[in-house]
Amino acid sequence: MVRAALSDRWQCSLANDIDPMKCEVYAQNWGTDGLVQGDVGQLDANHLHQDIDMFWASSPCQDFSLAGKGLGLAGTRSGVFSTWADLITGAIGNGYAPRIIAFENVNGLISRNKGADFSAVIRRLAKLGYRVGALEIDAAVFLPQSRSRLFVICLREDLLMEPLISAAPSGPFHSKKLMNFVTSAPRDIARNWVWWNHSAVTAVPNALPQLIDQAPDTSWLPKREINRLLSMMSPPSRAKIEAAKQSGQPEIGMLYKRGRPDGNGATRQRAEVRFDGIAGCLRTPGGGSSRQTILFVDGDTIRGRLLSSREAARLMGLKDSYLMPERYNNAYKVAGDGVVVPVVKYLDEQIFQPALDLPMRKAVA
Repeated sequence: MVRAALSDRWQCSLANDIDPMKCEVYAQNWGTDGLVQGDVGQLDANHLHQDIDMFWASSPCQDFSLAGKGLGLAGTRSGVFSTWADLITGAIGNGYAPRIIAFENVNGLISRNKGADFSAVIRRLAKLGYRVGALEIDAAVFLPQSRSRLFVICLREDLLMEPLISAAPSGPFHSKKLMNFVTSAPRDIARNWVWWNHSAVTAVPNALPQLIDQAPDTSWLPKREINRLLSMMSPPSRAKIEAAKQSGQPEIGMLYKRGRPDGNGATRQRAEVRFDGIAGCLRTPGGGSSRQTILFVDGDTIRGRLLSSREAARLMGLKDSYLMPERYNNAYKVAGDGVVVPVVKYLDEQIFQPALDLPMRKAVA
């Protein structure tokens, strides 16, 4: 999805994923040139010994996520960041230092282990000879999905990057959480930190009804299942249903299931619904709120079905021409594990492409 977002100025030299299914999807859309399927820890380092302008990684997020167990960089999944950083270290050591390093993950990275993991990430990247900054971006600014993610962006310190940085945090995506982190961070973190210049987003995102699939690959739920979902709702969600029924016009709600404390020390699965025109954060079928259900409310008539695979792709900003897996769960996994296309396009326009044109700093004799 990163490749789908970047401008024609870019050519992909290397793409890697451990999941054969995802690699097959990539090959169907982009071909196999530069594609290497396998564990990044087993990747031949010679693949990186070439002139590459940007390294991008979206490492597994489970150990940083609030839904995870809090292992952070010590976890076997999110700890893949260290393996990736080792590969970059080797490339730099052989004279192939990229201009840009970009790293996407969940916002939980900022606060996990009281900020120690985020500090470790910044130190590791700064040690490679880069200035480090980050933006916290919610996809809802670009399309109707609530999906907030952290984008760590680094530029090589020998670039004259002053046009791309500001003296103080400004712009819509320097979040309070990021500002608080930098304010309380150790001196070496603050010394290597930069605030990236970026502009407000002026484009109005498509409304949720515009993304509805008129030929979905999911079936309408039987009435008994709709009634079961309604019975799982808390009073606030039931009130939203009643308000939608009384609105006098058709309403679209997004329903997702979550485990909530029941007051007796146990966790009870609840169905929660929203009618604000925003879908909940897409996740893989086996995790978090799992697959979402669309409810169509028109007076007393309530119909529902699972989100279709095409709707999931559209909620990630993918064009309908993008080839998705035929199996529903695979398509949902591709979407839930991906990055939002217009967010990366925004980063490309605001930072990545301008960074390609930055001159080198003059050496001081």
